[in-house]
Amino acid sequence: MSSEMANQAVARFQEGFSCSQAVFSVFAEKFGLDREIALKVAGAFGGGMARMGETCGAVTGALMVIGLKHGKFRVEDEEARERTYKLVGEFVKRFKAANGSTVCKELLGFNLSVPEEARAAKEKGLFKTICPRLVRDAAEILEEML
Repeated sequence: MSSEMANQAVARFQEGFSCSQAVFSVFAEKFGLDREIALKVAGAFGGGMARMGETCGAVTGALMVIGLKHGKFRVEDEEARERTYKLVGEFVKRFKAANGSTVCKELLGFNLSVPEEARAAKEKGLFKTICPRLVRDAAEILEEML
């Protein structure tokens, strides 16, 4: 299954934006958020949050989209918080089922916060093979859920 949003997210990643920027910005535009602002907001989350190898940027980008659509913005709106958290749980469950983890260093097999490992990941072409697939998976799951 291939969706237009997923194709756009992968194309944006291949342009040189991070996984989080690619996923978040494509969907954010759909919800009226300016492309430049969306790219800036998601800019710190690539490489498992600023290359720390933690939560995959494709996942954090997707979680921001769920928040953008369903998130709590009135202090008394606990229903929105619960709906958001439920959707996040569903997204994470589906992403893990497809990929085995949501953690960047587990998905890539390298810790990007260690310069030698980041170089090895790049040399093995993982940013051209694994990462685009993760971006696609995140975008396709999101599109189905939204």
